[in-house]
Amino acid sequence: MTFGALFDLDGVLIDSERLYTEFWAAVGVRYGIPSPTFALDIKGTTLKDIFSKYFPDELVRKTLANEIVDFEAKVVYPVYDGVKSFLEELKSAGYKTAIVTSSNDKKMERLFAQQPWMKDEFDAIITDSYVKNSKPNPEGYLLAASTIGCKPSHCYVFEDSLQGLSAGRNAKAGAVIGLATTLPRHSLEGKADMIFDSFTEISLKVLPKFR
Repeated sequence: MTFGALFDLDGVLIDSERLYTEFWAAVGVRYGIPSPTFALDIKGTTLKDIFSKYFPDELVRKTLANEIVDFEAKVVYPVYDGVKSFLEELKSAGYKTAIVTSSNDKKMERLFAQQPWMKDEFDAIITDSYVKNSKPNPEGYLLAASTIGCKPSHCYVFEDSLQGLSAGRNAKAGAVIGLATTLPRHSLEGKADMIFDSFTEISLKVLPKFR
């Protein structure tokens, strides 16, 4: 029997969510998005869906696309403490692993240029180019589980956003684990099987066991 661990990227593996929140919050103000929580509303959503829902004007989309390219070219992607050792523990225990992210392939190339060890740690990488539907739709997690040869019910899902946690639930993952890295812990309660503040607290010993 094969077991798996499926990870969101920003706010879970890498400490970048704050920068993206600041970027999109500024965009929301500049373009008059009425929701005061716009930057949080779109967490886990692909750029295609963000554009479709909030920015119907083609010129605005092109402008924002260029701004995103410039922004991401300057971003440093630090890995959270405890991530590398936990991935090594999973590999030693025979788990298959995958990243499931709304990020695009170019961003992943920049990440792996900064953190070259990461690419070899994962058996699959599901980006926005692989899916039609953003989280909370389970498509990305279902595809990841299938790609690594696991049943969703035999996989952990690690997420920091409400959309992502819902996606894990909707995929019927064996256990959905919340990381209180970008949202307050209380906002994740009831939406995850377990909640942690950091990967330094996580090991296979403390996670739910699969049958």
